[in-house]
Amino acid sequence: METTFSIKRFVQFLLKYEQVITMVILCGISIFMFAHYYQNGLGLAYNDARSHLDIGRRVVEGLKPGLAQLGSVWLPLPHIMMIPFIWSDFMWHSGLAGALSGMLGFVVTGLIIQAWLKHLGVGLAGRFVGVALFVANLNILYLQSTAMTELPLLMFMMAGSYYLLKWHDNQKLIYILYAAGFIMLASLARYEGWFLLAFATMLIAIQAFRKKGYAVAEGSVILFCTLAGFGVVLWLLWNQLIFNDALYFAFGPFSAHAQQDQLQDAGILATKGNVLLSVQTYLYALTYNTGAFTAALGFCGAVAFWINRKVSVDRKIGNTLLFVPILFNILALYLGHSVLFIQGISGDTWFNVRYGSMAVPSIAILVGYLMHRAGAMRIALVGLLAFVTFFSFVSQDAVTIDDARVGSSQKNVSEVSGWLHAHAANTPGFILISAASHDAIIFSSGLPMKKFIHEGTGAYWDTAITVPDHRARWIIMRTHDDNDLTWRSVKDTPGMQRYTKVESFPFADIYELKPEYLPALNVDANLPPQK
Repeated sequence: METTFSIKRFVQFLLKYEQVITMVILCGISIFMFAHYYQNGLGLAYNDARSHLDIGRRVVEGLKPGLAQLGSVWLPLPHIMMIPFIWSDFMWHSGLAGALSGMLGFVVTGLIIQAWLKHLGVGLAGRFVGVALFVANLNILYLQSTAMTELPLLMFMMAGSYYLLKWHDNQKLIYILYAAGFIMLASLARYEGWFLLAFATMLIAIQAFRKKGYAVAEGSVILFCTLAGFGVVLWLLWNQLIFNDALYFAFGPFSAHAQQDQLQDAGILATKGNVLLSVQTYLYALTYNTGAFTAALGFCGAVAFWINRKVSVDRKIGNTLLFVPILFNILALYLGHSVLFIQGISGDTWFNVRYGSMAVPSIAILVGYLMHRAGAMRIALVGLLAFVTFFSFVSQDAVTIDDARVGSSQKNVSEVSGWLHAHAANTPGFILISAASHDAIIFSSGLPMKKFIHEGTGAYWDTAITVPDHRARWIIMRTHDDNDLTWRSVKDTPGMQRYTKVESFPFADIYELKPEYLPALNVDANLPPQK
C-alpha cells in the first residue's frame, strides 16, 4: 500500500513539474553533447558550419564590417543570433557562437513535442517516448552541437505549427498571432519557413471558411499573412536595397539555383522532374535520420491518428502541419531547387542527407501518439525502440556525421589553411580569396577576418582584382576554374605575372607576390576609401 502511494506521489510530482524537469534534462544533454563534439573536433566538420560562423564574424570584424555582410543567399536570422557572441575568438573558432541557437532549438523543440502530445491527449508515457525519441536521435544531437541552421528552424516551425494546431481547435485569435510570429521567424531562418507560410495560409483559409464563412476567412488570412509574411517582405527588400535585385537570393550567381544549374549540366540532378525518385530519395534520407524501425512506427502512428473517429476533423486538419517538412523537401527535389545525394541511390557519396532530420520531430510526435494507443503492445514497442536506440549509440550510427566527414558536404582544407597560418599569420599583407568558394579555408586558417580581401570588402576587392599586385600578397584560388570568382577576376590582369604559385592543393592553389614587387605592395588597411 505504501509503495503504491509512493509511486502515485512520484507520478503526481512528474506531472506537476513535467516541463521544468524536461527543460533541465534537455539543457544538460545539450551542453554535454556540444562539449563532446567540440572535444573530438566534429562540431566543425561541415563546411557550411564554418561558413555560417564566418558570416556572423564578418558582421563585427573585417575590412568592411557591418550588416551588409549578412549576404544574400542564406537567410539572415541564424547569423543575427550569433552576433552577441561571435566577437569572441573562442566563440567563433569553437563554433559555440553558432551552436547556441541550435542548442536553444533543441531544448525548445523537445518541449514543443511534449506540449503537442499533451494537446492531443497523450498520457505521460506517450509524451516521454515522443520526447525521448527526439532527444536520443544521434543526428539531432550532432546537428544541435554545430553552427548549422536546422535546429533553429525546427524550433520556429514547430512553435508556429503548435499554435496553429491550437487555433484549429478553438479559433482563438491570439493563437493565429502567435503562429504568425513564429512562422515569420522561420521564414527568416531557412526557406522551408516560406513553404510553411504558404501551407499555413491555406489551412487557415480552409478552416476559417468551414467554420465561419468567406468574410472571416478573408480577414483571418489577411491578419495572418500581414505578420507571418513580414519576414519574406523584409528579405526581398534587403536584396533590392543591397544588391539592386529583390530576387538576387534566388537567381544570383551564388544562389542555390545557380548551383543546381551546374549540377544539371553535369547530369547529376536526377531528381528534377522525377517525382518517384524525389519521393524515394527523401524517404531514404528520412529513414537514415530517424531509423527504419522508428520511421515505420511513425507511419503506423499517422494511420492510427487519422483513422481514429474520436479525433475531430479540425484536429486532423491541424496535424497535417506535421508533414510540411516532408512535402517541402520532396517538392524541392522534384522542381530541382534542392539536391540530396543518398549513397547507393544517387551517386557514391552523401550530400545534404541531413535534410531528413527535419522530419524527426514529426516522427517523434506520431510515435508518441502510437504508444498512447498501443495498449498491451506498448511495453514491447518501447523495449524494441530502446534496443534500436542503444545500438545506434554503440555503433555511432549518425548519417549526418558521415555526410560531414566523408560526403560532399566536407572539404579537407587543412593543408591550405595550415600553410596560410604558418606563413601569413605574422607577415604583413592581405590574402585575396573568394569567400563564396573558400570560406572553410578562411575559418580554418585561424587568421583574423581583417587579413582577407573577399568579394564583400567593397573597394578593397575592386582594387585587388584590378591590380592584385598593389594590394594582395597572397592569392588563394582554383586555377583554371571559372567558378572561382577570384580566378575569373584576376586571370587576365597584368599583375598576375608578378605572382608565383608556391603550393598546389586539391581544393585551392596558393600564389605569392614575388619578392622584387613587395616594396610597392600596399598593406595599409585604411586604404582605399570604402564605397
